[in-house]
Amino acid sequence: MVFFNRVTKIYEKTETKALNNVSFYIDEGEFVFIIGTSGAGKSTLTKLMLCEEKPTEGEIIIDNIEISGLKHRQIPYYRRRLGMVFQDFRLLNDKNVFDNVAYAMQIDNYTTKEIRRVVPNVLSMVGLSHKAKAMPYELSGGEQQRVALARAMVNEPSILIADEPTGNLDPATADEIMQILEDINKRGTTVIVVTHATDIVNKMKKRVIELDSGTMVRDETGGVYSNDC
Repeated sequence: MVFFNRVTKIYEKTETKALNNVSFYIDEGEFVFIIGTSGAGKSTLTKLMLCEEKPTEGEIIIDNIEISGLKHRQIPYYRRRLGMVFQDFRLLNDKNVFDNVAYAMQIDNYTTKEIRRVVPNVLSMVGLSHKAKAMPYELSGGEQQRVALARAMVNEPSILIADEPTGNLDPATADEIMQILEDINKRGTTVIVVTHATDIVNKMKKRVIELDSGTMVRDETGGVYSNDC
């Protein structure tokens, strides 16, 4: 679960209030869109969930951990409990598809035998079994994002956070990526998608949490990007 309790984030150097008294609860197994225009607070909220920032006020509890109280040395271990997918893929260009996905398991000290068993299964889940030996530069943008999804899921995180996962993709490929995310969610993983992709939010009609100028202005089940739609 993810719990934001009256969270405020002020950047002291600029005195910018990026988030103001934001509260919401995401239960295990939910699929939630976090939406808002540029500057609404989406990036700050994502950074808070990843412990890249700490709140000025309030508490954040993720997977039963009060993360704002974590010490610096504890943060890498906390992050391994999450799956994270970015708009720019962040693949290792000197490693092939198999090794990009395996790398996440190597960090967690899985054995070679375990890696050889698990990675093919995850690549199959995202439809890339036939690309295991391909290098990132040989892949399309959609295929690279599938690798990123496989890497995020290989350690079976309870929560997957996707930050603008379709931002660099054409509409058809974006739909394919969202279908994979929905399939991942159906397996029991909590999925949080931070996006400004109007069409996708409108099509999927999941729970929508909307931010505006750092304030949460809407929390709607079966919502669309805009109530004007």
